[in-house]
Amino acid sequence: MKKLRSVLLTIACILLIVTVSVGAADTTLRIYHTNDTHGRLEADDYAGSMGFARIKTLIDQGEKEFENVLYLDAGDTFHGQVITNLNQGEAAVHLLNVMGCDALTLGNHDFNFGQQRLQELSDIASFPLLAANLKNEDGSDSKLAENYIIKDMKGIKVGIFGLSTPETAYKTHPKNVEGLTFANPVETAKEMVQELQGEVDVIVALTHLGLSQGSEYTSRDVAENVSGIDVIIDGHSHSKLDNGLMVNGTLIASANEYDKFLGVVDITLSANKVVSKKASLITKEAAADIEPDPVVTKVIKGINNANNAMTSVVIGTSAVELNGERSQVRTGETNLGNLIADAMRIKMNTDFAITNGGGIRASIDTGKITKGEVITVLPFGNTGVAIKLTGEQVWEAIEHGVSQYPAEEGLFPQVSGLSFKFNPDKPAGERLVEINVDGKPIDMNKTYTVATNDFMAAGGDGYTVFQQGSTVNEAGGLEEIVMDYIGSNSPVKPELENRIQVVK
Repeated sequence: MKKLRSVLLTIACILLIVTVSVGAADTTLRIYHTNDTHGRLEADDYAGSMGFARIKTLIDQGEKEFENVLYLDAGDTFHGQVITNLNQGEAAVHLLNVMGCDALTLGNHDFNFGQQRLQELSDIASFPLLAANLKNEDGSDSKLAENYIIKDMKGIKVGIFGLSTPETAYKTHPKNVEGLTFANPVETAKEMVQELQGEVDVIVALTHLGLSQGSEYTSRDVAENVSGIDVIIDGHSHSKLDNGLMVNGTLIASANEYDKFLGVVDITLSANKVVSKKASLITKEAAADIEPDPVVTKVIKGINNANNAMTSVVIGTSAVELNGERSQVRTGETNLGNLIADAMRIKMNTDFAITNGGGIRASIDTGKITKGEVITVLPFGNTGVAIKLTGEQVWEAIEHGVSQYPAEEGLFPQVSGLSFKFNPDKPAGERLVEINVDGKPIDMNKTYTVATNDFMAAGGDGYTVFQQGSTVNEAGGLEEIVMDYIGSNSPVKPELENRIQVVK
């Protein structure tokens, strides 16, 4: 009997060892991610987009290789291109449904069609919209988004919570966020981690915060001040992190912009404990031979067919390429910035025009110009507004506009009717050297009329000084103003005129 008990004990120990060994086998959780696509759903040689059809194929291939796969989007997705703007974001939501998106965090531009439309988009989405720091004015959670979700991935529990940038308060039209507030992302992240720890094996923050030096709250701030987050999938600053960024034990991943890349994060777990994590990017070039998904391709074709009748109308021509590149309209004068500002000033018969570089979203090639191209450049549905400001208030506005330079921030001004010089070596708020009007210094005490857009007139992009001005005129849509100008002045040939100069 003693020998039998000994044999049975030995067998039991062996079985225990085998069981522990099997349970401790390494498992990989793969996360595919996109951010800041701004409505670029299809392959685009100009912007470098690989397109959602190829991304879908890549995700499907990953699902064949790995048992545990997620697809997450870090926001600014519903708005930005004709294919999404004409149906107020529905095309993007429908495609994300087809793509099998697991969650999306709300970016500032996802509010561009207003709260009612955002609720409608949420209702047709088969994936949750996340933003734990999105609150009503009374501090209660907004019904527009969920705080977090828990995904059970074949034994691995993944907690995913969302954070939206507080800059949304002024980086969408203020009317779009009336009654809403954005809580401190760091404090909210601490609350989410405390709630999820012990309930999940992996914690992912899906954030639209970015890494811009001009932002008050960034994903780096969250990583530095909140322990327990395994991975941050980030958007907003359009950062290209080839292999991620490790901060305080948290891996920050971001896939640049316009689906030029598909982000990949691999998290390895042993006995349901995270033991390693790494980030990478799949380039458009690497995906060149990937066969686009036929279902996504068919859906995109159907949407475009419905839109083409409206957008293919030619409204004029350009003798030069019109430069609307993000890095340039947000840091200096461009010929397209000049054209748009001139169109606004002439249409509203004002002394000056000041418009935000962040409102210019694309360039236009030489040759014929269609309605669709202008809508792509000016996709926000803004209207023209003329207000009265003193020379001192104009100075304050331009001073604000250059305050974040050289950061590529949307508040950077494109102007007409005036020129200015600034010294970026000076502290923010003290950078302007001069503003000239017809070759003479601006009169600080004189009242001028200024054409702008309704977003800025309402204090958008931090131009609170514009709220002090009285409205003297309102025009139609900004894209219509520019279309009329191009139609009346074709072929257009705007030039650089030293309206904006950096001096030392």
